[in-house]
Amino acid sequence: MRQTDFAPLYRSTVGFDRLFQMLDNMGGVEGDVPSFPPYDIEKVGENSYRIVMAVAGFGKDDFDIEVKESALTVKGNKPEDAEGTEYLHRGIAKRSFERRFQLADHVQVTGADVVDGLLYIDLVRELPERMKPRRISIGAGDNRQIEAEANADGDKETAPAA
Repeated sequence: MRQTDFAPLYRSTVGFDRLFQMLDNMGGVEGDVPSFPPYDIEKVGENSYRIVMAVAGFGKDDFDIEVKESALTVKGNKPEDAEGTEYLHRGIAKRSFERRFQLADHVQVTGADVVDGLLYIDLVRELPERMKPRRISIGAGDNRQIEAEANADGDKETAPAA
C-alpha cells in the first residue's frame, strides 16, 4: 500500500497534525488488520453511535474495555478449554482478542452490554458549547461602546457614522 504524503497540507492547516499522524498509522497493509471478532459500527442518531461485535461464547466477565485518550480498546479473554476435551469439529472461535478503535474528539463511551452473543458498545459525541454552531446577529453588539473606549485613549472624538 502506498504511503500518502501530507506535507503540503501542513502549510495551510493549523492543529491537524494529530489527524495526519492518525491517517499515516492507519495506512498499514490490509493483511495486518485483525479479522476477529467481526463487528459493525452503527450510527443510531445524529451524535450517537454503536459498535456491535460478534462474540459468541464470551460472557460479561470475559471483557476488558478501556478508553485512553482517544483510543477505545476492547479485549476478550477466554480461558483455555479444559484439558481432555475432544472436538470432532471446532467452528466457534473462542480465542482471546484485542480490537482497537480510534475515537474522534469529544466522542465518549456511554455503556456496554452483552446480549445474545453480541457485545454492544454505545458512544455519543458531545460537543462543548463553544464548538456548537451559533448565529451572530448583525448590529446586536454595542459597537459605540468600543468606539468610545478607543476615543478615550486619543484626544479626538469622532461622531458615529450615520
